[in-house]
Amino acid sequence: MQDPGSEFFGFEADFVDSLRCIPMAVRMRLDITGVKLKLNEWSKLSRDQRLELASKPCGTETEIEAYREAVSRMAEESSGARPSMLPELPETVWENADLVPEQVLEQAHALGMELPLAAWASLHPLQRFALVKLSRPGHENRNFPPAMREFGLTD
Repeated sequence: MQDPGSEFFGFEADFVDSLRCIPMAVRMRLDITGVKLKLNEWSKLSRDQRLELASKPCGTETEIEAYREAVSRMAEESSGARPSMLPELPETVWENADLVPEQVLEQAHALGMELPLAAWASLHPLQRFALVKLSRPGHENRNFPPAMREFGLTD
């Protein structure tokens, strides 16, 4: 994976061809922009729109605003309403390469895996985002072990 920020992960392979689910590359951008795009809104977008949202830059304030407007406009055109906005932006714990979030450590330990700080720090922000999302309490988290393997963190 050359630039994990604009590509899909192997553990997403079961839905990447159709893009029926929202891939991590888009989920991170939605969190950054505060847009709450529901799966039914995502499914009404064209494949080209979905691919655009997966690769559209979203790093600077200008790009974030442009992304927010693009996804809102696309959703409104395809479903008749703009998506809702999150009441507050989610914590961006994945951006901190100096601290492995407790929920990620707990998920790894529950599966008999370790995640040293040096390994966490070596990951691309999108990879750290994926591990955060895949370790959320109350979710199935079945892709956590495949993600850990894909990122070279376990055998």
